[in-house]
Amino acid sequence: MDGEERGYWRWSKRDFFPEESFQSFSSYTAALSQTCSRFKNRLVSRSDDENERVELRKQSEYEMKRCLTWWDLVWFGFGSVIGAGIFVLTGQEAREEAGPAIVLSYVVSGFSVMLSVFCYTEFSVEVPVAGGSFAYLRIELGDFTAFITAGNILLEGVVGTAAVGRAWTSYFATLLNHNPNDLRVKTDILSPGFNLLDPIAVVVIAASATLASISTRKTSLLNWIASAVNTIVILFVIIAGFIHADASNLTPFVPYGPEGVFRAAAVVYFAYTGFDSIATMAEETKNPSRDIPIGLLGSMSIITVIYCLMALSLSMMQKYTDIDPNAAYSVAFQSVGMKWGKYLVALGALKGMTTVLLVGALGQARYVTHIARTHMIPPLFALVHPKTGTPINANLLVTIPSALIALFSGLDVLASLLSISTLFIFTMIPLALLVRRYYVREVTPRADLLKLIICLLIVVASSMCTSAYWGMKLKGSWIGYTITVPLWFLGTLGIVFFVPQQRAPKVWGVPLVPWIPCLSIATNIFLMGSLEAQAFVRFGVCTLVMLLYYFLFGLHATYDMAHQQIVPMS
Repeated sequence: MDGEERGYWRWSKRDFFPEESFQSFSSYTAALSQTCSRFKNRLVSRSDDENERVELRKQSEYEMKRCLTWWDLVWFGFGSVIGAGIFVLTGQEAREEAGPAIVLSYVVSGFSVMLSVFCYTEFSVEVPVAGGSFAYLRIELGDFTAFITAGNILLEGVVGTAAVGRAWTSYFATLLNHNPNDLRVKTDILSPGFNLLDPIAVVVIAASATLASISTRKTSLLNWIASAVNTIVILFVIIAGFIHADASNLTPFVPYGPEGVFRAAAVVYFAYTGFDSIATMAEETKNPSRDIPIGLLGSMSIITVIYCLMALSLSMMQKYTDIDPNAAYSVAFQSVGMKWGKYLVALGALKGMTTVLLVGALGQARYVTHIARTHMIPPLFALVHPKTGTPINANLLVTIPSALIALFSGLDVLASLLSISTLFIFTMIPLALLVRRYYVREVTPRADLLKLIICLLIVVASSMCTSAYWGMKLKGSWIGYTITVPLWFLGTLGIVFFVPQQRAPKVWGVPLVPWIPCLSIATNIFLMGSLEAQAFVRFGVCTLVMLLYYFLFGLHATYDMAHQQIVPMS
């Protein structure tokens, strides 16, 4: 730290904008006049492993406490993932999009997620920092790509927390023997989808963030207890569901066609999100190279099987046309005469959603912390509290907008926006992994770099074309796939035969490279294309807002940070 030790709570202008570009109006206008040259600099600049692991951490002033083991990470995986997605989106998508084939939607999403998990695991072992995917992309694809991803990470965190908060209220109402919307306040001033105010969600989100800010270790213990109880409830749901199963409820199995299965898969992908929070815990893990692969791969493999079994049990318990889209499992058990089961399921769902909020608060705050270390957002949010060892300011940055959005927005509005944001991030990670394996600055020959770029463009373009062709919904026509799918194979084979690997992972690596990363890119883009057009409109608007912020503030702050043009505190 510069000068004497300062307290944690500080709110001066220089705490928010210590960079030279923001010290006066004239310096800011001078910086704006250099936007083009600065953008070119940040576009081609790359960070490195050492900078992310060591130098940037100094921006937090205090270290986070290394207190987590693989056991904590496995339960963090359960706590971060099993919540609103499986308990709410399953019913919503089974009724409106997939029917009983919702189980296939979970298989498709689970397969895609496991490909992403492999890529995340290698990165989090190689670069064990709080920044997760943001840090990985800064190293391999540069500042601008990392910023777009950072914006989507923040969007995912804020919107995801709001969605879980809304779902928490629905199940709490069911537990009290009320309809899911009974505890919300309806207003005629706002349009549908935004007119059911949810003050309970605001309280729950605030309480979870407060607990996460007090202690990482205590949050881990609470998560372990709550997740253990939730696991018991899940086993009950699966076993009791199959006991009361009626095979005739599976007919027709695919009432909305294959298109419905994939549209549902793109939305229920939300049910798997949260596992990236484990990667952000690397800085607080005692032995990252051993604990993270066990925590990530172990928890997500089990969760994928659990989700498929839960979706199947729901579809066999109740006809898809009768499934309640807000509290599917509770109402389903009530319909087969197990009224007491309704309350147990609602209680388990509440516990699951509470742990999602707890672990989400931990993970998102650590993302924000590392983003702030680079000065893409004010460095005030990078500070770690000296007593708790947690980034309280970063937690506040996610919690406040999450609570406001949860107060107004319905779950269906939030889910589609969240899925596209998440799929975008998960598409960028395998792309970055391929760059990491096949390109090393100042080592890789220019000819090999050119071949890698061409092959990656073919893989991405063919994946986008496959997704677009599927979206055209041309029944009975497979001609397009006979062109796009072979092109994907050719792009991947081109990397195999014509681009030599330049770097091998030190401890743990993704198997079957480049096949798994390329397949991850293809499946994520395909699921993205299965979303409705409205989701892309919302995504586009959010991206434009991010770019406006970047060119007015983020670009100049990161440029000054990279060139050490920071004004010290007096």
